Amino acid sequence: MSPTRAVVFAHHDVGVRCLKTLLSAGVEIALVVTVPDDAQETQWYASVAATAADCGLNVIAPAEPDAAGLERTVEGLQPDFIFSFYYRSLLPEALLDCARRGALNMHGSLLPKYRGRAPVNWAILKGECETGATLHYMVARADAGDIVDQQPVPILLEDDAREVFAKVTVAAEIVLARSLPGLIAGTAPRRPQPVEPGQYFGRRRPEDGRIDWTRPALEIHNLVRAVAPPFPGAFGIVGAERWEIHRTRLTERRAPGRGARLFGADGECYAACGDGAMLRLLRAASRSGPIDLARYAHALEKHPVPLG
Repeated sequence: MSPTRAVVFAHHDVGVRCLKTLLSAGVEIALVVTVPDDAQETQWYASVAATAADCGLNVIAPAEPDAAGLERTVEGLQPDFIFSFYYRSLLPEALLDCARRGALNMHGSLLPKYRGRAPVNWAILKGECETGATLHYMVARADAGDIVDQQPVPILLEDDAREVFAKVTVAAEIVLARSLPGLIAGTAPRRPQPVEPGQYFGRRRPEDGRIDWTRPALEIHNLVRAVAPPFPGAFGIVGAERWEIHRTRLTERRAPGRGARLFGADGECYAACGDGAMLRLLRAASRSGPIDLARYAHALEKHPVPLG
């Protein structure tokens, strides 16, 4: 019996782990398609191109894929399956049709929740306590095909996006390893998912990280976690200076009086938020570099500064 053949579109840590999972299951990978490596990005996640090359696989990383040419290439390889693991582009329907037994995508949420872009970031921003990975068939509409399997992971109150993404990466590996025997045998389940308004989320922009200090402390805390480095980060005005807020912690403290201000107490910095709760700043930076919050807190004990 000939081995199952696949063409893989992949990027990021999820792409690397799922690529290795396919190889471990004995899947013949005829081609790996990824994106050009960016040195700034690969400082914090693995390179699919490097992994594929290390494994002796045929890999291409076109900056601007020629859809028609790529379709001809994939069609000529006669894959049983096409897999997309965090590849940055939506694959056209004509390309999906090149897979004799189906084209599947790994999405970083528990579909149908958080379809679209940046699902991990959006889940944290919205205060979810759980997310996960979903393996589903691809159709013309993004993230709308039948579900094969899902694996949930918890989102803890102080988890940031990088920490949650690491959990989702493991969940993706588990889902794929669990699903492959059924996919290869033709016995994998397919569960249709509802498509309802409001389930799609768009790409987040750096300017979306602006903190509105009049909002409740929990909402601000979720924003900070959702866009913490290596993502662009949350930012706000402290006095007359722009600060990037990289990590915060909810507290039981209440603000003395009204208004968004930064206070110092016991060598720590606290932001008075719109609901009167005090949010402790654990890590922050200005344009000149990391801020010594303990040192700054002593000055704030006598002279709180406004937040804008």
